[in-house]
Amino acid sequence: MTRHTVELAYVDQGYTGPNAAEAALAHGIQLEVVKHPMARRGFVLLPKRWVVERSFAWAARFRRLARDYERLDTTHKGPHYVAFAILMCARLLNTPPPTS
Repeated sequence: MTRHTVELAYVDQGYTGPNAAEAALAHGIQLEVVKHPMARRGFVLLPKRWVVERSFAWAARFRRLARDYERLDTTHKGPHYVAFAILMCARLLNTPPPTS
């Protein structure tokens, strides 16, 4: 357990509406919806979304996280903590992360 809490979550437009807002408030999380600009056509890079997608892409490079073999959520969390700890250490040391 990290003893830290999530206070703000950036979400896409799929999470607009009262159900998502009520569920987030029940856990003490504020939702900020990242909206698409209306005037643009084609691919548009949304602010803050690239952070999440980049993190998922880095995590996907770990073979252990490629498949969901565990039955318990406590067993499933362990490899994720290790993978992201390795990624954060690599970033602190300014070296490229390992490939597997």
